[in-house]
Amino acid sequence: MKFIVSSTYLLKQLQVLGGVINSSNTLPILDNFLFDLKDSKLTVSASDLETTMSSTLDVESDEDGSIALPARLLLDTLKTFPEQPLTFVVEENNTVEISSNHGKYALAYADGNEFPKSVELDNPSTTTISGDILATAISKTIFAAGNDDLRPVMSGVFFQFSTEGLTFVATDAHKLVKYTRQDVQADQVAEFIMPKKPLNLLKGILAATSDAVTIEYNDSNAKFTFENTILVCRLIDGKYPNYEAVIPKENPNKLTIDRTQFLNSVRRVSIFSNKTTHQIRLKIAGAELNISAEDIDYSNKAEERLTCDYQGDDMQIGFNSRFLTEMLNNLNADNVQLEMSLPNRAGILTPIDGLDEGEHVTMLVMPVMLNN
Repeated sequence: MKFIVSSTYLLKQLQVLGGVINSSNTLPILDNFLFDLKDSKLTVSASDLETTMSSTLDVESDEDGSIALPARLLLDTLKTFPEQPLTFVVEENNTVEISSNHGKYALAYADGNEFPKSVELDNPSTTTISGDILATAISKTIFAAGNDDLRPVMSGVFFQFSTEGLTFVATDAHKLVKYTRQDVQADQVAEFIMPKKPLNLLKGILAATSDAVTIEYNDSNAKFTFENTILVCRLIDGKYPNYEAVIPKENPNKLTIDRTQFLNSVRRVSIFSNKTTHQIRLKIAGAELNISAEDIDYSNKAEERLTCDYQGDDMQIGFNSRFLTEMLNNLNADNVQLEMSLPNRAGILTPIDGLDEGEHVTMLVMPVMLNN
């Protein structure tokens, strides 16, 4: 088996696939990339058993074959090469010889047949979505997903597809984000929970591409196909909580404010908050918003006043500043609206501008009890 490939082209593909490989694997074969050569097309795959990703590269070759090569060693070597053709030749003594313009490098390989086979989806449903829209949907929601192993359903992003539009939801019980696209529809109703790791991989690859992504899914797996790449992952098993029930419908108190000003203020004041609760207090009266924090243990406190547009009763409400900062950071609007009903009910944060046609974002943040 022999093939010739550009060093930077191969490195670029392998760096993307390298994100799948765990730092410690139970099966040694998973520390390798699978190289599968057929009709001058080289398919390189990486897997952690839950997620398998493969890219197809054009190479010069008239042979077929399949080998597994050590990922770390290969990546470290390729990073040092300037752009040049590399020749890979499988030798008799169980090694692969790589020839560059200046030298030769031999590394041991494993049999490609030992590598776990990718899952084939039985009669899947299919939806097609533009890559940049999917990347936006992931980045707008994934930060709100939980990390609790005891509640695995909340550690992923909930995909809800229907003929009306697509909805993506993530929550960790303290904060919740619901992102909707009404300009993209699915043929039939479907819902599934995607784990974080494959979503982070997709987010990184798709951010700058508007190419179509075909999503195929059944009850247990999902498959994403775009350009020359395929990603197959196991879905999180379980029923997603009824998120609509926790979004308060009646919110008479509405605060409209400049997002950057609000974010910077929260950031500054939160430096003086208690290091375990991260609690900040919002006191709203008339057209004035007072943001304050206090750490009684160290006698630290801070207070800032901002002008805002407010309709509703005077109120005081407490929030965890980290959640508020994360949410404000994730919106790219100039102005945002915070809707509230009572100091013990969730606040709803929505952008007023900066959205595409058919795009909706609703962020919900649970309050913390104020100690007066």
